[in-house]
Amino acid sequence: MLKLALRRVHLILALASGLFLINLSITGALLTYAKEIQAAINPQYWLLPDNKSQKLRPLLPLSTLTKRLEQQTKQKIQFIQPEENPQTPWQVRLENKHYLSVNPYTANILLAYEFSDTFYGFTMSWHRWLLYTDNDNERPMQLWVSIASLIFIFELIMGFILWVKPKHRLKRLKVRWKAKNKIRFMQLHATLGLIFCIPLILIAFSGISFFWPDETKQTVEWLSLSKVEQPNYQHAPLISQENLQLDKAYNAATSSLAEGSVYRIYLPNDKETALALRIKMPQESHAYSWSWADPYSGELLSVFDASQTSIATKIWNFKYKFHIGEFIGWPVKLLWLFISLMPCFFVLSGIYLWIKRKYKYGNEY
Repeated sequence: MLKLALRRVHLILALASGLFLINLSITGALLTYAKEIQAAINPQYWLLPDNKSQKLRPLLPLSTLTKRLEQQTKQKIQFIQPEENPQTPWQVRLENKHYLSVNPYTANILLAYEFSDTFYGFTMSWHRWLLYTDNDNERPMQLWVSIASLIFIFELIMGFILWVKPKHRLKRLKVRWKAKNKIRFMQLHATLGLIFCIPLILIAFSGISFFWPDETKQTVEWLSLSKVEQPNYQHAPLISQENLQLDKAYNAATSSLAEGSVYRIYLPNDKETALALRIKMPQESHAYSWSWADPYSGELLSVFDASQTSIATKIWNFKYKFHIGEFIGWPVKLLWLFISLMPCFFVLSGIYLWIKRKYKYGNEY
């Protein structure tokens, strides 16, 4: 009786969330290598020329780069995102929320674009909110995408219960490749579901954390028996002057966490805002450390080293890199490409098995 009830709930939830899960599966697979695909399609926008003069030329000082770009665009810069690879252009976000792909050695603009205009941005918008933005600039479909991800977690748990309930469960993990399609798909559905159950649950959980941060953060804190620490930026009033000293402030901020690499530079947008650097420390999976400096005096104001925080903080900060499979190296990324296609396979194979069972036994479900 319990098995039949679980099957029915399993089926109903799959039918209700199937289209969302197929969308998440396909777009998630594309996002795994979206930036590489983007660079291959239009290398003139996403790759710098590989020549000797480029290698010998030093990076422009932050103040010079900022000044030249603002003169060309007539817009203030919100942030600059440097790249460790010398052949990769830097990305810049302007005050009007448009982006630039720029050469940091010359301040030449390779491409001015909106986020959703690029292959990566389009796929990301499709993945997260189905490309829909209403008149109030809200993204209501993001809620339903997150609900579908939550349903998928319950589907995986119910699938595990359905596998573990009967006897001879280990024998049922064997896939008979020469069997009929129905048997082969049934065995693949169960076997792959069990093998990838835990990583898929964690990937789905890390995905919904971007929409429900408070609830998922509390779950991480409860499981790790510690608190997630956030950057605590407090400083005295800035020494407001006529001229910015961005280079001095930038050097002070980078020196405070000298072992790290600068991931993003947030420029001051008014006379009361500090220069803020988001920095990735060697022990971090992504950039969650911060350093702030006074853009007028050039003095260091505050530092937050996320690599020295609690277990909950490290787990919470790891969610992004885990979600996209960018940790350890290319084998994990390739594995994540395969795993990201699993929800699509589970939905389609599950519906196929239901149709075959209903056709054979009538109205069992």
